[in-house]
Amino acid sequence: MFSLSMDELARDLSRDLDAAFPRLVEHMSPRLYWGLRRMTGDGSHAEDLTQEALIRVYRALRDYPADRIEALRLEGWVWTIALNIGRNHLRDRTRRPTLVEETRDPVDFDPEPADTAAWQERLASLSRPQRTAVVLRHVVGLGIPEIAEATGRPEGTCKADIHRGLAKLKTIMEAEDDH
Repeated sequence: MFSLSMDELARDLSRDLDAAFPRLVEHMSPRLYWGLRRMTGDGSHAEDLTQEALIRVYRALRDYPADRIEALRLEGWVWTIALNIGRNHLRDRTRRPTLVEETRDPVDFDPEPADTAAWQERLASLSRPQRTAVVLRHVVGLGIPEIAEATGRPEGTCKADIHRGLAKLKTIMEAEDDH
């Protein structure tokens, strides 16, 4: 793994997009995958959405003036694209009926507690803004400014979404402990 700041990566992308883009993919794709997986609850959809997001990022960067790429808040901008793709996927999925029941990947081994069915159910109980903010903050590790930029919401609103989402998760877990 490399140690390169997003500012340095933006500079490199502005100089030679084709040479620097694989580093952006290496840095962002695992984080995008896990964020989109938490958002959709499905690993195979998250893989597809991650690829789609990275393709759109590449195309947008290719068409963006090179002298302005360095000024981008790159990570937040990439997350904005990925979250919009995830939201579109969720909206489209609710509009069209599924012919076959969607199931989890049979070879889906992930020992993290956040990937268990119980955690997916808990996260699903949050409103979409709360779930998105909590996942981006505590699963992906983004800061409040990056979450605000990625979601298009004010920082204070993002903080409130995180606070309320965590409070709701705490209430759910306490109720589970009582049973």
